[in-house]
Amino acid sequence: MATDQYHEPIELLDEDTRDITRIIKSIQEEFEAVDWYNQRMNATNDEGLRDVLKHNRDEELEHAAMGIEWLRRHLPELDSELRENLFTEGPIGHHDEEEGEEEATDNKDLNIGKIKR
Repeated sequence: MATDQYHEPIELLDEDTRDITRIIKSIQEEFEAVDWYNQRMNATNDEGLRDVLKHNRDEELEHAAMGIEWLRRHLPELDSELRENLFTEGPIGHHDEEEGEEEATDNKDLNIGKIKR
C-alpha cells in the first residue's frame, strides 16, 4: 500500500483516519481536475471543445461536492464549521458572534476609537 499520503506510520492509524485521508486526497484530486478543465476551457477558441471541457469540469465539481459531504458526515467539527461559514452574507471570515460581542464590549469599556477633549 502506498504511504506517501500519510505523515504518521500507517500501522498507528485506525481505519476511520485512513478513510478520512482517502477522501481528502480524492477531494484534492477532484479540485485539481477542476482547475485543469477550467484552464483548458479558458485557453481554447473552439466553442464545441469548451462545451465538452465545461461538462467535464462540472462533473469533477459534483465529485468534489460528494466527497466534501462524506467528510462532513464523518467529521463533526467540519460539519460545525461548514454550517457556520457557508452560504452567509457579508465578509468572509470569522462569524463568531460571542467573540464580536466581547470585542465590542472591550472597546466600549476602554473608549477605544473615541477622542477625548
